[in-house]
Amino acid sequence: MAAQHLAQVNIATLRAPLDGPELAGFVAELEPVNALADASPGFVWRLQTEDGDATAIRPYGDDRIMVNLSVWESFEALRAFVYATRHLEVMRHRRRWFSRMADPYLALWWVPAGTVPTVAEAKRRLELLARHGPGPDAFTFRAPFLRSVTR
Repeated sequence: MAAQHLAQVNIATLRAPLDGPELAGFVAELEPVNALADASPGFVWRLQTEDGDATAIRPYGDDRIMVNLSVWESFEALRAFVYATRHLEVMRHRRRWFSRMADPYLALWWVPAGTVPTVAEAKRRLELLARHGPGPDAFTFRAPFLRSVTR
């Protein structure tokens, strides 16, 4: 079986304009948290513009929805970054900056090592999770599929 990496997408709906005072705390954390991700064990790739972040990438009809897309060597590496670094403290404040979403806002899936997922694929994974719940093609931290399925 070919080596597999873990792709993740998460989206968020901004409560205010990104350049407004309400989101200053979030914006201040973007660069340090992105740098932390880039330097984390198991990090492979993240969606970003030439400026080094993805805040200008708005693939939904609603410009308030931002996307974060990345690839990691393993489930454990991503989980360690999310739950055992400064990232967790920043996310504890997410309700200040982002509105609650009715549909899934995070999806994980396995990709062949060396694959860079597209934003369109990430959107499809979120849709799969919303329609069918966790499965081998789209899952969550709470309902992981630790063995990949080759398709």
